[in-house]
Amino acid sequence: MTLSDEELAEELSGGALGQAPSRVRVVSRRFFRSGQGQIGFAVLALMFLLAFVGPLFSPWTYTDKDFTAFMQPPSATHWFGTLQTGSDVYAVTLRGMQKSLVVGLLAALISTALAAVVGSFSGYFLGWTDRTLSWVTDLLLVLPGFLILAIMSPLFGAGQWWLFVIMLALFLWMVTSKIVRGMTISVKEREFIQAARYMGVSPARIIFRHVIPNLSSLLIVDATLNVSSAILTETSLSYFGFGIQPPDVSFGTLIADGSRTAVYAPWTFWFVAGLLVITVLAVNLVGDALRDAFDPSASRRKARR
Repeated sequence: MTLSDEELAEELSGGALGQAPSRVRVVSRRFFRSGQGQIGFAVLALMFLLAFVGPLFSPWTYTDKDFTAFMQPPSATHWFGTLQTGSDVYAVTLRGMQKSLVVGLLAALISTALAAVVGSFSGYFLGWTDRTLSWVTDLLLVLPGFLILAIMSPLFGAGQWWLFVIMLALFLWMVTSKIVRGMTISVKEREFIQAARYMGVSPARIIFRHVIPNLSSLLIVDATLNVSSAILTETSLSYFGFGIQPPDVSFGTLIADGSRTAVYAPWTFWFVAGLLVITVLAVNLVGDALRDAFDPSASRRKARR
């Protein structure tokens, strides 16, 4: 296939390369015009700054211990107070936020990418490919993900948190892949896909260059909403000791420790719990605003209700 053929295929696909910047501008304009988009983006940006820049302003690190201040309330020395071990609550909370945000983002990206690939290949090829991939998808849907992750928790220690991210992502993609499959069946019948197929473009190239980009709005919104799902799932697993393992910390491990002392030392629990709620709320606001920005008719339907 010659270069001119490829250029013609791109033209037949609707000029995706030329129209992408304008579409990004339109979606961005809609997103930042919405109140929940502005609030969600601002709060989420603030959470990231607090998590990754905030520790630079503290004299304490999450591994430091102050053996002269056990279970002390917030003060000028320890802004969020201290734990039973003498650890600075501000330092360990921001470290836990860092880990939960990284886990949530990576798990969401991996799961969305996996859903895009599996769903698009299943919907494009159909036949035995569709039957095989659908069987795998249905199998993972009925498997108890929480139980499997709990059983595998001993493998997540000693800095192996990336393995936890991969396993978490493996249980977040199935529903989205079914949606992608259905949309792919519709998209592959469009003229530019048919033209590319007749010109001899390989199926894999068509899927990655034309099918998946045409589903970008769904995938972007899904990835955003999966961040909050991954954070909450990680928090739940870590709360029961099945997620991030010591000596590292996350929202779940900190909430688990703080819940034991929340009654008589509320600073050990409520700071991290509050940051978790604010972070998840901000992610959900961003996801809802993105969905409305990609599909403005949805927001009009909600307004009429």
